[in-house]
Amino acid sequence: MTPDDLVLTKRGLRFRGRMFPCAIGKGGIRADKREGDGATPVGVHRIVGLLYRPDRLARPADWAVPIRPGDLWSDDVGHEDYNLMVRAPYPHSHEALRRADPLYDIVLITDWNWPYAKRGRGSAIFLHGWRRPGYPTEGCIAFRSDHLRWIVSKIRYESRVIVPQL
Repeated sequence: MTPDDLVLTKRGLRFRGRMFPCAIGKGGIRADKREGDGATPVGVHRIVGLLYRPDRLARPADWAVPIRPGDLWSDDVGHEDYNLMVRAPYPHSHEALRRADPLYDIVLITDWNWPYAKRGRGSAIFLHGWRRPGYPTEGCIAFRSDHLRWIVSKIRYESRVIVPQL
């Protein structure tokens, strides 16, 4: 581990000498992650993308990609686009990236089961905003919006998300 790594602990997520409260999946932390189990997967995950809502905030980093109307994430295990960003109209199971609430105003994408997804192993694990403290996610790691913006401002190419079996 290095100071550039984001390390999940029992107290929160440690990064750059700071501890950030966070929420994890309602299914807890699991080494055998499956689609729909609501778990946050154990492992060392690279950060492979950054999305943001340009209608709500300024570009948080030069490598950030805007979330446009119609941007979706496929979670259909039976489709070839499983665990990839897709565009509407998309008749298969998916999650909207452009939400009415602020959860996805900033989204860090990890390499969990990406880019060559194994069907049923679980779709995207994001770092994103939380609903409220302690409210679990569907497997992602969620933060207060100001903490997430700080994290994004300090991430380096080498940064990884480390989720140990707690």
